[in-house]
Amino acid sequence: MENLLEMSSLFLQQLVNGITLGGVYALIAVGYTMVYGVIQLINFAHGEIYMFGAFLAFAMVTVFNVPFFMAAILSIIICACFGIVLDIIAYRPLRKAPRLAALITAIGMSLFLQNLALMIWGGEIQSYPREALPAFFYQEAIAFGDVTITWIQVFILLVTVIFMATLHFIIHRTAVGTAMRAISQDKTTAALMGINVNRVISFTFALGSGLGAVAGILVGLYYNAIFHMMGFIMGVKAFAAAVLGGIGSVPGAMLGGGLLGVAEALGAGYLSSAYRDGISYGVMILIILFKPSGLIGRSTTERV
Repeated sequence: MENLLEMSSLFLQQLVNGITLGGVYALIAVGYTMVYGVIQLINFAHGEIYMFGAFLAFAMVTVFNVPFFMAAILSIIICACFGIVLDIIAYRPLRKAPRLAALITAIGMSLFLQNLALMIWGGEIQSYPREALPAFFYQEAIAFGDVTITWIQVFILLVTVIFMATLHFIIHRTAVGTAMRAISQDKTTAALMGINVNRVISFTFALGSGLGAVAGILVGLYYNAIFHMMGFIMGVKAFAAAVLGGIGSVPGAMLGGGLLGVAEALGAGYLSSAYRDGISYGVMILIILFKPSGLIGRSTTERV
């Protein structure tokens, strides 16, 4: 009986951890899938924007003594603007180029931003001083048996739900959201209907980059570890989540992020934390092999 209770507690604790992590994956995956849905580009530099969001908030708090919540808001705004600049400089000139050219550019921007962060902040792992953060973050919010939920986990879940609801409202209830969906269907027709395609695409980059910054800040809080390679590692996992749900599908990215987070947490709890990254890559490979369109993505045939 005691063993059964212990197993149940372990399962519930890992489930809570997985849902928390899955929310972060979903925020990043949505950035990938929105850009892909609009211009059919995998923006591999998206993970680095996530990393810059974490670093900017950290620098404002620790160097300039900006209150944490204000630092977070400023970081999100800066990263959203950075997403626009990235689109204008790196991707807009390649709108009519072969997809391979844009893909190589995205990889190049990812490597450039990684090394830029290395030059600015160095290769050491950075951590928030406890006194710089709200004290309640690391206190217990809910405890039942051996299962503990901290306020930081509650905070991450609330922020994830709020931003996902806001994103759903923007996409389905606003003019710019309608324009995004129109461009994803047919760019040329959308332009003929009077939609400013470049402006809407830049807005999409800004929205995705802002969500990436939110995820970076949350992960920086949750693990209290910020480093220049964190964007590459989390970016690949979020891409796996987007593929799992169905690349190009926003609900798919949300579902894929949640499922991948839970799978990772359960794998780490029942197998070993050493398999955490391997689970993400394994899931992505299996989905590509057996269901390339993802769980709720739609199969499409490219026309020549």
